Amino acid sequence: MILRHESHHHPLSEKAGHHSHGRLERVLRAGKFAVTTELAPPDSAQAEDVFELARVFDGYVDGMNATDGSGAHCHMSSVAMCALLTNVGYSPVMQISCRDKNRIAIQGDVLGAAAMGVSNVLCLSGDGVQVGDHPEAKPVFDLDSMSLLATIKTMRDEACFLSGRKITSPPKMFLGAAENPSAPPFDFRPHRLAKKIAAGANFIQTQYIFDVEQLRVFMDKAGEMGLLEKCFILPGVGPLASAKTASWIRTNVPGVYIPDRIISRLAGASDQKNEGQKICIELIQQIREIAGVSGIHIMAYRQEEAVAEIVRQSGVLEGRVPWYPGCEDQECLEANL
Repeated sequence: MILRHESHHHPLSEKAGHHSHGRLERVLRAGKFAVTTELAPPDSAQAEDVFELARVFDGYVDGMNATDGSGAHCHMSSVAMCALLTNVGYSPVMQISCRDKNRIAIQGDVLGAAAMGVSNVLCLSGDGVQVGDHPEAKPVFDLDSMSLLATIKTMRDEACFLSGRKITSPPKMFLGAAENPSAPPFDFRPHRLAKKIAAGANFIQTQYIFDVEQLRVFMDKAGEMGLLEKCFILPGVGPLASAKTASWIRTNVPGVYIPDRIISRLAGASDQKNEGQKICIELIQQIREIAGVSGIHIMAYRQEEAVAEIVRQSGVLEGRVPWYPGCEDQECLEANL
């Protein structure tokens, strides 16, 4: 089922001035329903391997998050992936994990990424090294997600490093942070969101949402606090491969709540993987209707090839075709600002 809606008129859309030169910010400020996804980095030193991973999203997403040592596993760096993707015209979101670098290295990476045209950054504290395949690694955590946001905001808006030393050309970055409406204590989550916005967050991508009512309560409270006028919210969703996978995630991934009804529905399906994709489509359509939602963040680990069909069937792009290499016709360019 394809739903038709008028463009979202987010309060931030009416304000003049952008923080970056990036396409993702332009799409959001234009009131379009944005779609972002997660791009798992390759265990490779070949640029073509990055481009091959990105192509499966062509024409269906506005931004791709290049993860930074997700799960405390080593892969190609986020800054390198984003530089490669930006060079061919994509709009990647550079993730920064505070686990592996101190403030000197992080500030250097931000300047370097901005010099290569990277416009979006997602600030994360990062998973502990004990959950990855290098448990003997020394964690850093010189900053956390909140102080990282404040650091890059200072670099961007005040043109100086944390030391106070001036930056001749500040980085033009659209700042993002993560939030988790499904993690207890639930009443604390909107207040945590407020702190991240105060620290500098312009957009928020959430952890997986499988309970729409839980998200609605979070959004209602955020609205009452005036937070939805200060940032763009993109709830996270993703297709579940099976009832077994769903049960494992619910048990082992902190803050991810999957209702019994979803696990039962998967268990009763003849094709559980296909059913998981249907559930994801339905969740996107329901989340789309919540006031204050500006887009969706699709995390499809090992199901990246399904993202295009999920987006198509959800109907949330409403005929808009997000830019991709080779998207050069006038209709496509006009649709993408």
